[in-house]
Amino acid sequence: MQDDWQWVEAIMPQMVTKLTSRFRVLKGIAALQPVGRRTLANHLACTERTVRTTTDALANLGFIQMSVKGMQITAAGNRVLHGLTPVMDTLAGRQERERKLAQKLGIANCTIVPGDSTAANGSLGGMAEAAKQVLMDQLPSGASTVAVMGGHTLATVASVLTPSLATNRELLFVPARGGIGESPDIQANAVSAQMAQRTNSKFRSLFVPEQLNTATYKSLFAEPAIHEVLQLINESNVVLHGIGQARTMAERRNMSPQVIGDLTAAHAVGEAFGFFFDATGHVVSKFPRIGIGIADLANKPLVIAVAGGAEKGTAIAAYMHLAPAQTWLITDDGAADIVLKK
Repeated sequence: MQDDWQWVEAIMPQMVTKLTSRFRVLKGIAALQPVGRRTLANHLACTERTVRTTTDALANLGFIQMSVKGMQITAAGNRVLHGLTPVMDTLAGRQERERKLAQKLGIANCTIVPGDSTAANGSLGGMAEAAKQVLMDQLPSGASTVAVMGGHTLATVASVLTPSLATNRELLFVPARGGIGESPDIQANAVSAQMAQRTNSKFRSLFVPEQLNTATYKSLFAEPAIHEVLQLINESNVVLHGIGQARTMAERRNMSPQVIGDLTAAHAVGEAFGFFFDATGHVVSKFPRIGIGIADLANKPLVIAVAGGAEKGTAIAAYMHLAPAQTWLITDDGAADIVLKK
């Protein structure tokens, strides 16, 4: 049964997340009834928004009833709870794997989707759907500024977003870094713009190269239009980024053979935010870039890293030595297998 869940997640990744959420809420109501939403949210360590959405769905299905005293489970809800318990115990095996991965990496949360996105028949779709669900569950109500990195993985995340993400939210998407010099469709500007368009939200662009010398950086920073966008990036409360393999990222940015050779000699395995690091997380090289750096992530309430595939397993594990503790990693079985074996 454990392996069967990969097919469920493959065709509808959000289904398992919703199932788990509804089961937890139903179980919580059964234990605490009659109970109010705030008390239940505190008990389950989740937001009132999540509890409201889930309990509304359960009430519509006839599994709970609401009154001035609080929420209570119905007879139909009790039957569902009893019938689902063995199923959810099996599913808990995958969730325990996610917990172990998060613990090993020293971060807050991990979501693992089936498959290997870097395999010949692999797909980024599962991780993209999982990222969408985490955003749906974790973005606060009201105004948020979401800083987004570029790359194929984040472009895939952008392609699956929908206007529902902006319900009761005012979202502003900005590029986390400058990005002129890469393929136009995967630049941070393009990815953040697509996320805004897909969610009927707003965006601002930053039209500067990623790599600049200090003098050029200072002159550009003085430009009012650029300074304004950089302030928005600095004030962002959500960061969405990928993790790359060192050589792949160096080649994608058209770095010279000498620089690539130096990175190889220094045993660089991964790259994020312009920092190249070895397997222990030691930064072996960094390139001046405008925008968010790794040190800035400590002050961001929600940091989501999306990266997967066995080929990236070593890079992911290495980056987590540098990542802030509140990071939520979205990855796949291919990468998770590599990391958990280390």
